[in-house]
Amino acid sequence: MHQDTWITLRPEEILRDPCTENEAGAFSHAPKWFIFALSERMSGVNPGKTISHDEINALPLKAFMGDIQLVTKAAHLHDVFTEIQKHEVVGFDTETKPAFVKGQVFKVALLQLAIPEKVFLIRLNFTGLTKEITTFFENENVIKAGVGLRDDIKTLHRLGKFTPAGFAELSTMARETGLEVESVKKLTALLLGFRISKGAQTSNWEAEQLNEKQVVYAATDAWVCLEIYKKLKSGISRH
Repeated sequence: MHQDTWITLRPEEILRDPCTENEAGAFSHAPKWFIFALSERMSGVNPGKTISHDEINALPLKAFMGDIQLVTKAAHLHDVFTEIQKHEVVGFDTETKPAFVKGQVFKVALLQLAIPEKVFLIRLNFTGLTKEITTFFENENVIKAGVGLRDDIKTLHRLGKFTPAGFAELSTMARETGLEVESVKKLTALLLGFRISKGAQTSNWEAEQLNEKQVVYAATDAWVCLEIYKKLKSGISRH
C-alpha cells in the first residue's frame, strides 16, 4: 500500500530584497540588464549576465529545507490543490524515468509544485492525471513558473488532455532582463547565489519508493523555480 508521508526539515532562510525603489530609480535611464545586474551586485550575488561552470562550482551547495509532501493517492489531491490555489505563483517541474534504449519513451512520473515553505511531490504514476490536476493546469490565475515548460507540457499531454494557462517560462523572463543563462542550474547560481545538485536527475522516477536523494532533488528543483521567478519579477519591477 502506498501512503503519503511528510518529510519535515528546517525552514529555509528568506532572501532579502537586494535593492530599494529609490536606489533603482537613480538609474532609471539605464538599460534593464544594467539595473538588474546592479541590484544583484548590491546583494552579493554574481552581478554578471552569465556564469561559468567554475564560478558555479565555487558556490555553496544548498537544497530545499522546508516541508515536503509526497502524494501517492488521488483521493488526497483535492486538499492539495485547495491549498496550492491559494497562492498566486507556484514553482513547477516534472520528472520522467530516463530512457537509455533508442525508441523507448516513458510517461511523466512526478509533478513537483512549490509554494512558500512547502513542496508537493505528486507521483503521477500512482495518481494519474486527475481532474484536480488538469483544472490547475488550466487555471490562468495561478502562475506556474518553471524552465523547459514546453517539453513538460508536451510530455504531460501523453497522460491526458488539457489547455495550459498561466505558465511562465523562466528562461524567457531571464532573456527579457538581459541575462544569458537559461538552465535551472545556472539561473539558480546567478540569481540566488548557490548551486544545486543534479545527481538524481537520471534516476528511476518510477521506483516503488523514491529515496531521500530523489525527494530532496525534486523538491529543490521546484523550490528554486519559485525563488527565481520572484527574483526576476523583482528585477523587472524596478525598471
